Amino acid sequence: MRSKQRTKVTVGPLKNELGEIITDNKIAADVMNKYFASVFTVEDLTNIPEPVQIFKSTSESDKLKEIEIKEDDVIKKLENLKVKSPVPDDIHAKLLYELRNELVSPLTTMFNLSIKTGIVPQDWKDANVTPLFKKGSKNKPENYRPVSLTSIVGKILESIIKDHIVEHLNKYSLIKSSQHGFTKGKSCLTNLLEFFETVTKEVDQDNSVDLIYLDFAKAFDKVPYMRLFKKLECHGLNGLVLDWVKNWLCGRRQKVSISKESSSWQDVTSGVPQGSVLGPVLFIIYINDLETDLLSKIGKFADDTKMSKCVNSLRDAEVLRDDLKKLYEWSRSWQMQFNKDKCVVMHIGRKNNKFEYKLGDTVLTKSVQERDLGIIVDNRLKFSEQCNVAIKNANSTLAIIRRNIKNKNKNIITRLYKGLVRPKLEFCIQA
Repeated sequence: MRSKQRTKVTVGPLKNELGEIITDNKIAADVMNKYFASVFTVEDLTNIPEPVQIFKSTSESDKLKEIEIKEDDVIKKLENLKVKSPVPDDIHAKLLYELRNELVSPLTTMFNLSIKTGIVPQDWKDANVTPLFKKGSKNKPENYRPVSLTSIVGKILESIIKDHIVEHLNKYSLIKSSQHGFTKGKSCLTNLLEFFETVTKEVDQDNSVDLIYLDFAKAFDKVPYMRLFKKLECHGLNGLVLDWVKNWLCGRRQKVSISKESSSWQDVTSGVPQGSVLGPVLFIIYINDLETDLLSKIGKFADDTKMSKCVNSLRDAEVLRDDLKKLYEWSRSWQMQFNKDKCVVMHIGRKNNKFEYKLGDTVLTKSVQERDLGIIVDNRLKFSEQCNVAIKNANSTLAIIRRNIKNKNKNIITRLYKGLVRPKLEFCIQA
């Protein structure tokens, strides 16, 4: 059984609407949970558009309608459980692991019954939300990301269903090649290599390229359910499988815990849970048709999206502008709004005319440097700043090792260097 150390999460101190520091952890947890719930989408059920039919087969047998779970599926998941912090139902991973041979049969029966009836127990839906700090001021709830800790038993079933859904998606090549997040054999590196191969080729030929970075606002939390269900059908998910996913998403609740104090429960009315096993796959299905009818190049890693186009003339710029309009209309129709303040354009090439672009009514800010999947990209495509940052971070880690490791044995130092320092220097170095 593999163990997993969890970093202690610190929050705040948060401030209330009057700018006063909140000292009571229960109140702070309520404030945080109230904010997380405030970003949920109120779905427009009167005007649900028809999604693109991605699954082309007309045979009903080709659709993923039902799943038969076997004991072998369950025992494999139990044998690979990781030790985590306690979850809402208080059933610890260590207990499940140690009793795996005794539990495999009843769990298999329970999982098959859940799929056949389309019923997911409430304990499997409830989530303890851990706020993870992103950047900015630690006093503001909006600078934290909600990560859901849910029932491990429920996650085992999620994982098995996810495997079947991914197998179905791969069998019929349903996920667009532009998506590199949560897909087998792809990563941040493949995203950067594939996307910038086109960009650098154009620049090498002395062409101009306009690169647009797009940012969805609270993407995972805003996925509207009825629209998602229609898109799942258009990817060949139907019958008992679709019924189970519907029940798994609907009726969810969450509470935030800060220093052993918990908020009251909040209903979750939209979104796929961050920290769940199945959620990321549902999300990439939801945005799979994002680039439909676009002429510009699109690159995606989950919700991180960028778009580029060779723009040597006003006519080229108009094509890119038209693609931006299509993206904006897609975001409005599917209620996945862009954070316009964080959407920027980068002009690349020495002859670049630096055309202006709009997302809706907002003129995109011009940028000379952006962080793209952990790599700093500038408008000269030199990556010198990325090298400087990597060296600085590696030296900082070396200093920590030097100060805190008394035993300077060659074997120990070499292992620490390979495990802690080299990854900082070599992250996406091929790009």
